[in-house]
Amino acid sequence: MTVDPGPDAEIPLSLEGHRAVVSPWGASLRRYFLVEASGDETDIVWGYSGGSQKKGGQGDVLIPFPGRVGEGRYSFDGQTYQLARNDKEGPNAIHGFVRTLPWKVREVHPARVTFDIALDAETYGPKGYPFSLLISVTYGLNANGLSCSFAVQNSGRRAAPVGVGFHPYFTVGTALVDEADAMIPGAGYLEFNDRLVPTGRILDVAGSEWDYRQYRNIGTRRFNHCYLNLERDTDGLATASLRHARNKRTIDIVMDRSFSALVVYTGDAIADRPRHALAIEPMTCATDALNHPEWGLTRLLPAESFSGRYVIRFRRD
Repeated sequence: MTVDPGPDAEIPLSLEGHRAVVSPWGASLRRYFLVEASGDETDIVWGYSGGSQKKGGQGDVLIPFPGRVGEGRYSFDGQTYQLARNDKEGPNAIHGFVRTLPWKVREVHPARVTFDIALDAETYGPKGYPFSLLISVTYGLNANGLSCSFAVQNSGRRAAPVGVGFHPYFTVGTALVDEADAMIPGAGYLEFNDRLVPTGRILDVAGSEWDYRQYRNIGTRRFNHCYLNLERDTDGLATASLRHARNKRTIDIVMDRSFSALVVYTGDAIADRPRHALAIEPMTCATDALNHPEWGLTRLLPAESFSGRYVIRFRRD
């Protein structure tokens, strides 16, 4: 069933003690929290209410490219394209198109919702992306947490370059993320230049201050890193975690094989709430993958589909 609650509406999801709030504006995840037996709310995702209150890309969906594209320029199948240079940090394109668009609400249940949107070559060709896509994002609560799944289909007549990303911020109840510990499964990370665009080099984390494959305190480190070469378990899942040992809260972000990169950001540039929460951003390709397809960019042929899922789990250790 397709419903139209209005583009900036907020749709509550509920299952047992789990609560989430999502919106068709950008298919955004606006809140995820637990309702305790006392009635108190424990935030898992640092969220907001009302589109005008969003800060730092909270809960955004990043399609058809996550992260930055240097100078907004890329080549695909022998042709060069120019995207709008809309990055406040420099003359780059950033985070795709769909986070600022109203999506259709295809299906609503008490604990699950699906949003749909179409990008067409006629509209986005002049904006540097002459490809047609049908996209869906589903949020669902379960007894263990919140899942977010996506599906992208090439509805055009030519191959399309596709990347998918998500931009949630997480909190374990600390005033600043400095007090929390993180575990990041990346064995390498991209070297960035002063405009936050990759130089093309992948640096090994081993022996560096950015090796978080085991829990380490975040402290005053300024994360704005794109991790690659994710380490996985025997089921092919990669897990990033945030914890606060003193209050015994831990959040796990579990990603399937569709996600090959992970951006970690301490929010230092958020003017009135710097370092309030940690962005842990599952991405199917790295920043600037339109110029480095070997970093996970999906080449989607006509009628082909690409899908994946990540899950947020909260636990008290």
